[in-house]
Amino acid sequence: MPRLINTARAVEWLLMGLVALVAGILAHYALPQDAAALTMSTPAPERVDEKMFVRIGGIEQWITIKGDDRKNPVLLFLHGGPGDALSPFADATYAGWEKDFTLVQWDQRGAGRTYGKSGPSIEPTMTVGRMVDDGIEIAQFLTKHLNKKKIIIKGGSWGSILGIYMAHARPDLFYAYVGNAQLVNTRKNELASYTRVLELARAAGDQQAITALTTIGPPPWDSLKKWPVYRKWELVYQAKRVTAPPAPATINPAYASAEERTQYAAADDFSFEHFWGLTMSGPLQDVDLPALGTDFTIPIFILQGQEDLTALPELAKAYFDSIKAPRKQFYLVPGTGHELSATALEMTLKVLVEQVRPLASEH
Repeated sequence: MPRLINTARAVEWLLMGLVALVAGILAHYALPQDAAALTMSTPAPERVDEKMFVRIGGIEQWITIKGDDRKNPVLLFLHGGPGDALSPFADATYAGWEKDFTLVQWDQRGAGRTYGKSGPSIEPTMTVGRMVDDGIEIAQFLTKHLNKKKIIIKGGSWGSILGIYMAHARPDLFYAYVGNAQLVNTRKNELASYTRVLELARAAGDQQAITALTTIGPPPWDSLKKWPVYRKWELVYQAKRVTAPPAPATINPAYASAEERTQYAAADDFSFEHFWGLTMSGPLQDVDLPALGTDFTIPIFILQGQEDLTALPELAKAYFDSIKAPRKQFYLVPGTGHELSATALEMTLKVLVEQVRPLASEH
């Protein structure tokens, strides 16, 4: 009897061992299949990094597209100037933004590499209307090229003018507009800025500045030669009032050659002289955003430097208060002038990530 019991136990242990062995084999082959299924369900993000000329408005225009995930919302930057392309500094200034957005830099007509390609022969086409049409064509290209329904636009200084024009003209292309250093009306902005700088000079007892500014008198001016006189003192007092740390602006080595730098400077001078005009009667002098209408069908976000002497925050806030939009928000950026500061960058990214990015997932 004990022998039968021992034999039965041996058989039982053998069967248990076989079951365990089979289970182990099945588990060995099942795990990779489960892992493969997991990999297929969550594909790795597809990075995008493109640099190209695109035919826009009858000429070749330079754009760069960069982002960690092609599925992210597209953010088109509208640089200032006109003529001050952001492309050479974008990697430093907007480092880290590519995690949440696909970033598009565009050298506008008369700026950067676009100017290098076309040269000054395009001057007859350099109108505000043509620049707006270029911006819309760029947006249309991006929606098609990146398979998007809409994009986000962010403009600063001159780019804030361009962005408002574009938002009015084709709101169906945009999730939202975000503005930094928002300009409103060129002539009113210039007069308000001149008045403020002269007030600051008088408060400081700065006789040299007072004499220079009162000699040229208040705008509108009749000669482009008067602009640098005013601009010198605006920059002096702007520097005195700015306390926020500057935005990173290291030039990308791809744009750092002597040829590129010369081209950039030539484009800046070309666009400045054209849009202001030798008699201060160029196309930029007629800009009046309220005249376009104050009703928008897309959200509007404006971040204005509290110490901005070029685009005074009072004018930007008055314009903001007058507009109607599905959603709107105005922010004062402390310690910041007309140029972007590190504080302005941080606040702008926060607005983009927390308030604007979700809009792109709602459609």
